[in-house]
Order: sequence, then C-alpha cells, then structure tokens
Amino acid sequence: MSSDLHAPPVLSTPAEYTFEDPTPSAALSKENRPVRSDDELCAVYEIARTAAEIVKENWSRVALQFPDAMLADAPWVVEALQRELRKLEDSVLDSITGKIEQSASTPEDAQQNQKKKRRLYILADTSYSACCVDEIAAEHADADAVVHYGRACLSPTARLPVLHIFTRQELDHNAVADSFAQEFTDKETKAIIMADVMFQEHVAPVCALLNARGYKHIFATEIIRDPSSTIPNRSVQSLDPITADKHDYDLNEYHLFHISTPPTSLLLTLSSRLASLRIYPTPSSPYTTTTSVQDPSATSSMLRRRYALVLRLATASIIGILVNTLSVKNYMSTISTLREQIAAAGKKSYTIVVGKLNAAKLANFSEIDGWVVVGCWESGLVDQDGLFKPVITPFELGLAMQSDETRIWTGEWWGGIEGVKSEPDAGTDSTKTQQTTEAEVSEDIEGGIDDEESEPPVFDLRTGKLVSNSRPMRVAIRSAPSTTNGSHSNGGVITTPQTTGSAMVKRGTGEIALVNGVASPGAEYLRSKRTWQGLGSDFNPGEDEDSTVIEEGRSGVARGYTVGEEQGRS
Repeated sequence: MSSDLHAPPVLSTPAEYTFEDPTPSAALSKENRPVRSDDELCAVYEIARTAAEIVKENWSRVALQFPDAMLADAPWVVEALQRELRKLEDSVLDSITGKIEQSASTPEDAQQNQKKKRRLYILADTSYSACCVDEIAAEHADADAVVHYGRACLSPTARLPVLHIFTRQELDHNAVADSFAQEFTDKETKAIIMADVMFQEHVAPVCALLNARGYKHIFATEIIRDPSSTIPNRSVQSLDPITADKHDYDLNEYHLFHISTPPTSLLLTLSSRLASLRIYPTPSSPYTTTTSVQDPSATSSMLRRRYALVLRLATASIIGILVNTLSVKNYMSTISTLREQIAAAGKKSYTIVVGKLNAAKLANFSEIDGWVVVGCWESGLVDQDGLFKPVITPFELGLAMQSDETRIWTGEWWGGIEGVKSEPDAGTDSTKTQQTTEAEVSEDIEGGIDDEESEPPVFDLRTGKLVSNSRPMRVAIRSAPSTTNGSHSNGGVITTPQTTGSAMVKRGTGEIALVNGVASPGAEYLRSKRTWQGLGSDFNPGEDEDSTVIEEGRSGVARGYTVGEEQGRS
C-alpha cells in the first residue's frame, strides 16, 4: 500500500549493472588486431594531409571522431598529429622569420603571433550513428572543426566544417578483377565499379585492369557529397559528361560491382535502380565492422518485410517522430514536414530524441503505435529485432499515410530524409485537405451525423480486422464543441482557450483528454491505460510539509555550465 511507504520506491539500476553496456562494441580485440608500424599507420590515417589541412584552415581546436573499431589507435593518431603540426608550424615560422629581418618586428613577435596552441580532442561513443559527424559532442569541446575517420554517410552537416579521412586500405587488384571475370564472362557487359569509401582509391586501377582484359563498358564511380543521387554519394562522370553534374541516370541496363560489403540500406536503395548487384568481400581488417557478407538476392524479401511494416503504420493512431541525428542538415524542416503529413492523415505525432536507439528506450513509450526515424540515409534503416513497435523511414511513412486505393508498392526504397523535402504546393494542398475535412465534419454535425459513419472504414490488411481509432484527431474534430462557443480548429487539432489540461472532449467511443486545450491521445492513454504514472504518484509521506523553495539549476553544455545568475565552470 502506498500509505505504508516511508521512502520513495527504488527505481534506479542495481549497482552490479551500473557499468554494463547493453550494446556490444564493434571494436576488435587486441589479439585480432594486426601489428602495424608507425609508417603504415601514418599512411592509413593520412597524418600528413590531416595536419596540412588543419594548418591551412587555421583551426585551433579540432575534434577527432573515431568509430569503435578505430578507437584503439586514437592516442597514437593524436601524438602523430601533434608531431606533424609542430613540424609544419616550425617550417612556417622559419620562413616568416626570414622575411621580417629587415622590418621593425622581431622573430619573437613573429613566433608569438604565428605559433598558436592547437588542441586535439578525441570523440568516442558518438551520440548517434558512427557514420554521421557528431557535431553535438564537438561543440561540447568548443571545436572549430571535426576530423571524421572511417566509414561515413557523407550527409551534409549543419554547423561545423568536416574533414573526412576514410583511411587507406590495401587491396589486391588482380583478385578483384578475377572475381569480376567470374561473375561477368561477357566482355560486352555494362558494369559500374563502386567501392566503400575506405576502398575508393582502388576503383580507378581496377577499372583500368578490366579494360586491359577486354571489357569495353566498365565505368568508375567518384565520391560526391550528395546522398540523394541515383547512386548515393557517387557520380559516374564518364557515363554522360554532359549531364554528369545532375548525377541522375537511368541505370536499369547496368550491373553494379561493389568492392567491400555495403550497408543494407545501400542494397535496398540500389535494388530497383540497377540490373543486378555483385559484392566483392574485402579481407578482414580492424577498420571494417561488418563480418557477414550481404546477399543481394535477398533484397526482394527484405523489401517485402519493409512493406509489411508500412501496412502496420497505416492503421496506427499515434506515431512517434524519432530524431536520430542533430547534425544532418535540414533535419528540422523534415520534422515539420512529417508532422504535417501525419496531421493531414488525422493521426497524432510526438517528437522524441533518445540518442542511440535500443529496444529498452523505445519500450518506455507504450502509447506509440509506430516510429518514423529522422536521420541519415544509413541510420534510417533500423533493425527490428527486439523492438515492440515498427520503425520505418520517412519515405515509408509517405506510403503509409496514403489511402489503400492510392498506395502502390513499386519496389523503390530510400532511407534518408533527403526525399522528404517540403514543397510549397504540398503544404498548401495539405492545409486545404485539412480545411475540407473539417468543413465536411461540420456539415455532418449540423445534419445530425456525429459518428464515424461518414468516414471510410479502416481495415488492417494483415489481419482483416476493423480499426476504429486510426484517425483520433479527426474524431476529436467531429466531437469537439461548436466553434461558436469559443473553440476553434487549427491543423487537425482542437484548441479551446477556456478549457484546462484536465478537460475532456466527448466522442462516440468515449472521451479524449485535452492538454492546454489541445486534444491529446497520449494524455488519454496515460489517463486510461497506464497503471503507473511516474515517481511521486504513489508516495506522499508528509502532506503538511512545506514545499522546498525552487532554485534555478545549471544550464548550458557540460564543459561550461551556467549556475543561476553566476558563471561557473564544471
């Protein structure tokens, strides 16, 4: 009984599990890591080029972002960069000192003005996907730029300049050519050679070797920063030099030969854009976290599973917008567009940021019927293992919000936010659709029809059952008080200035709670279905005790909190 409690219930994690990481690390053990000399590591991490770029751009505070698989080399990289930076700065000082010998300035003045203290920071345990630039962590260090190591999705960043070091990997060109010849025996085959960014430097030599063996229609890809291109982040300059800048090709007649195992999102994206895909698995290395080779022939079954998730979201009433990035450019406008799409369909949306995704975090929101991920084109594809509710991409949400009559599955797929750009006409049409729906509802109410008979029924195509609550916001519009009594509708929700957060709107199937005058299916779920509503709801040892004075706490980033009105450093 709550009245028998003398202390709040224990809700914290037991001490023995405090430091347990639920997500296994992708880094290889020391026993499996190859031994590399300093010269080899300098070549792998491109120490000279990185230091030259830092000096050229005059960056004083640089964040070095490593994935888990490269984290063991991070201390060595920092020391090597510091040595190389000192060499470059000394050489620059020597040249400047020689030029000012005849001037009024002294060499000491030149050294004081030109030689600046550079700070390097190691970023690990990224807030989101390792392929994305972690600008949030870099801003905690007040960094001027980020050096990103390893695989990258190359999504445009929002705030900081980025230097991508893909790392240089060894590859046997003859072995790659032999594998290609086994897959394609016809010398007239039209094929595009592509590689993971870590092996991109080997694409041109492999193409030259295949041309020497008699293949006439072999095309090499080049890296660009355009995830929305036909081949994400790649262009085929030799395919059509006139329209090469558009990076928009019809590749249905071309086969793709990919060096190194690509991410699953890339396989699904290209499955409907090219004639076929072949993969050449690269040797095991400490810089490649993928251990299994994807089977391109399995993409059709994976797409069917994705379509099944789309059908589940089509009948959802509450959809969570899951923010999986705070760095990808234009992610805020994507969130606004998704909200408009969900509201136009008569559903409720909630925007949630949880950092790295796992089943335990998402299970805390039991009222959410499904999730849509706002992230880069790679992190938008979330593994469904262990998840209680489906997680889809913005492209898939666009299909789910269509009616059963207009929804057509063509096999096309995309995982990023680039395909969800807000169009001016689309926003106007969405507003008109909502206004038309509200006008029809008002007319029905005036005619005496106040139930859902005017709306077409919604069926779950997987089970064949009728779903009565798939459009809760339209039900709220229909059941709301008349606008002549002071309430008005805006964007598919009801605003009633006179009502409080605990008010209810009656509807045909029951009641729906209002929060600040806005219909809230989430609040209704909390009121009617949740058995526990938070700390303090079942514990009140001293009702007559005076409340503690509320004081302003800390704010800001971890490296420099502001405490109340005073400035303080943590």
